[in-house]
Amino acid sequence: METLPRHERLLMFCILVLGLVEGTQCQTPCETNGFYANCKGRSLAAVPKDLPTALEELDLSYNRLFQIKIDDFSSFTNLRALNLSYNNISFIENGSFASNTLLINLTLFNNSLTEMPSALFEPLQFLQVLDISNNFYSCPTLGAEFSKLENLQSLSVGGPLVSKVLKGDFAPIKNISLQKFSLKTMSSLGFYEKGAFSVLNTQTLWLDIALDTNPQALPLILKDLAGKSFNSLRFRNLFEFTYYMDAMDVFSGLADIFIGELTFYRGKFNENLLRLTLKNVEKSNVQDLLLLSIDYARSLSTNRTSVRIKDLGLQNLVIKDVTNPDILRFDWTFTWFSRVSHLYIINVNFNFVPCDAWSQMVSVERLDISSNRLLASNLYNLLCQYSELPNLHTFIAANNNMRSLYTISLLTSTWPKLDTLDLTSNYLGARDEICTWTPKITKLILKDNTLKVEVFKCLPVTVEHLDLSNSLLERLDMDYFNRNTNLKELILSQNKLKFISRDWKCPNLQVLALEGNSFGVIDTGSFKDLPELRRLTAGDNPYHCTCDLYAFFTETLNERRIILADWPQAYYCYHPPQLLDTKVEFYTPGQVECDVRLVVAISVSITAVVVILCMLVCWRFDIPWYLRTTCSIVQSKYRSRSFRDGGEHNYHAFISYSHSDADWVRAELLYRLENCSPPYRICIHERDFLPGKWIIDNIIENIENSRKIIFVLSHNFVNSEWCNYELYFAHQRAIGHAFEDVILVVKEKVTMEDLPKRFHKLRKMLRTKTYLEWPSEQNRQHFFWIQLKSILGKVSPPVTSQESLSVVSETVAFGSGTPSVELSKVTLPCS
Repeated sequence: METLPRHERLLMFCILVLGLVEGTQCQTPCETNGFYANCKGRSLAAVPKDLPTALEELDLSYNRLFQIKIDDFSSFTNLRALNLSYNNISFIENGSFASNTLLINLTLFNNSLTEMPSALFEPLQFLQVLDISNNFYSCPTLGAEFSKLENLQSLSVGGPLVSKVLKGDFAPIKNISLQKFSLKTMSSLGFYEKGAFSVLNTQTLWLDIALDTNPQALPLILKDLAGKSFNSLRFRNLFEFTYYMDAMDVFSGLADIFIGELTFYRGKFNENLLRLTLKNVEKSNVQDLLLLSIDYARSLSTNRTSVRIKDLGLQNLVIKDVTNPDILRFDWTFTWFSRVSHLYIINVNFNFVPCDAWSQMVSVERLDISSNRLLASNLYNLLCQYSELPNLHTFIAANNNMRSLYTISLLTSTWPKLDTLDLTSNYLGARDEICTWTPKITKLILKDNTLKVEVFKCLPVTVEHLDLSNSLLERLDMDYFNRNTNLKELILSQNKLKFISRDWKCPNLQVLALEGNSFGVIDTGSFKDLPELRRLTAGDNPYHCTCDLYAFFTETLNERRIILADWPQAYYCYHPPQLLDTKVEFYTPGQVECDVRLVVAISVSITAVVVILCMLVCWRFDIPWYLRTTCSIVQSKYRSRSFRDGGEHNYHAFISYSHSDADWVRAELLYRLENCSPPYRICIHERDFLPGKWIIDNIIENIENSRKIIFVLSHNFVNSEWCNYELYFAHQRAIGHAFEDVILVVKEKVTMEDLPKRFHKLRKMLRTKTYLEWPSEQNRQHFFWIQLKSILGKVSPPVTSQESLSVVSETVAFGSGTPSVELSKVTLPCS
């Protein structure tokens, strides 16, 4: 591709940049929702073209608009409110608002209009609020078009270049009843023509008029307003740069105006101007006097005067944001408070109350001294003689430096009607004090303090509303709530309470706020002794999501006796870790996890099943028999261990047989083994068991002292209990020897079905071990004895034991070829 010339590349770059700029401008910088568009502070130089045509409210304030064209708002036919304030608009084309006939609120405040644009407003028949003040026109004269704005309620005109007010300036609105009319003029009004305000018909009149060089205009203004009634009359910067020092009464005529609220906002005041103001207010019908943010200063030549303001009958006297506290005693007394009902001294920077001030407030019903620098000791002085304040029912001393509740209780003890005490944002509650209060207090506010549990000793027990919120409180004194039976509303929000006691008793408490504390557990018993509780807020706490917590919220929500005002948005789990930040409403533990009765029932059922199964197993395998026998073996071995011969056996064989087989054992088995050469030493219970010894011990000991054990199996053997014992003991001995010491001699044919089920080892031996079967044929018996002697092995030399004594005397007689053995009659095992 051939390289483009330099000038063509530059041209393409410019086109690209312009395209990007245009594309950027096409993107609406406003926030819209279809009916409202917020274009405030977007540095717009022109009205955006792609706004929704259905807009009803449009905010274009704080931009860089410098003109309004005829088509800027033509598509917004439904527009009700348009804010064009804080721009630089100096030109508006005629007909710019012709399509906006539904406009109710139009604001052109703080622009650069050099003429009153009266013709623009002619189509706006529904206009109620119009603000075209603080522009650069020098004449506030309203055009005839204003007379058609019959729905107009609020009108603000004027600006910093208005130097004169003429008689006909406001004539077009003579017949329009306004709620509010505002006028702003230059810093010092040059000329006021008598009659200019006489046509005004408004409930609220705000005059931002400075009369530093023309104070004589004020009596003319007041005279034009004579006979009129105003809810509110406000003067802003009445004397903006100088203090009024003349003797002329500039407020003469004030008494002829019916004023509900008279406000002086900003401006300079001295004792001269304040005295003139109060003297005329004293004679007027003014109900409320507000001195807001005024710059008060004493004159250098000021002297005490005999003039006293004693009859200032005001409903509300507000002195607020005045930097000089000297205003409180401008005439060296406080007599101007004597007939005031509601007195507000807010942010005046005074730090003490002289003794004589309290005596002048006998009519005060509500006293607010918030946002000063007061200590409790500055309010109450032990050296003062305090008079009773018989009418005071509300005392507010918020945002001060007070630290002692005890001192406040002393101060208020002579106020018999005091029912509301607001001590917000001080440093109260850290001291251990005991206080006595007037018995009428029903509302106490101590939020934003530094409370400790000791504060409850100093709280009145008559309050119905108690606010202790945001005060670092860590625990409660339950004894206080037992004593205060009147309490109905308790605010404990934003503290550091770590637990809720189950002993909390407060019979009449109806509203409880506990949000923003540090406790994590509440359960169904936490509020059981608060029977009248109807509203609870307890969100924003580090909850431990447990069954108790789940039970509390489930019961509370189901019963609906208590309203959880902040449920569920403020309730989150903090513990256990796997539930961190989970909403409590989503915590649903299983029924088994939380129902103790169900857990007990399941446990009992499982235990019962296990016991029954164990019983069945024991019955099936005869386990009790094995346990009883094993116990006997252990006990016997323990008792006989000192009598055992650790190295040699006393007998070659121990014969276990049933008593029913005794004849065969004596005549055949015993005879053949003991009469061979050399003879075998054989142990049988009838002859060799030691008298007086426990039978089990005899069995165990003789089995242990025998090299072999011969079992003579027959149906009688199977059914003999003692033979079963001997077989079991032989089994215990044979553990680890693979049963090589056991010799089975089957005298009678025994099937597996004949054996008890507990003899599973015997069953195994019969299946796996070679046994000797007694032959009934005479010619085969000789081979039987050869096999038996072979199994018994060679005869070892005789070993004599002190316990191998025969318990019988035996006589062997030979006759008719059959040996005979005489035995003494004894009751022995295996019988």
